[in-house]
Amino acid sequence: QVQLVESGGGSVQPGGSLRLSCAASRINFSIYTMNWYRQAPGKQRELVATITSGGSTNYADSVKGRFTISRDNAKNTVYLQMNSLKPEDTAVYICSAQLNLINTRWGQGTQVTVSP
Repeated sequence: QVQLVESGGGSVQPGGSLRLSCAASRINFSIYTMNWYRQAPGKQRELVATITSGGSTNYADSVKGRFTISRDNAKNTVYLQMNSLKPEDTAVYICSAQLNLINTRWGQGTQVTVSP
């Protein structure tokens, strides 16, 4: 059973924008911290952005000022708005829910490609 489903990925030119969505089901969405990770070929998985149940956010230095994470609890959805995209942003972007300190739920991921 799939609990987190990402959408909105695609191929864009440098400087372009994308908005990723992560729709949650079968969890009590509003109480959990939600995260966006990314993983590029040959690279370690990187935490990109985090949003708590109260709406507090944190970002990786590499995306700060360009990406914005948000959530809509009524829609059970978390978003990642990505602006001023660079080729180095190319990766599979993965949504996760932090259920507790040792239990995380992961989505399948969505591909983002930034190229001329």
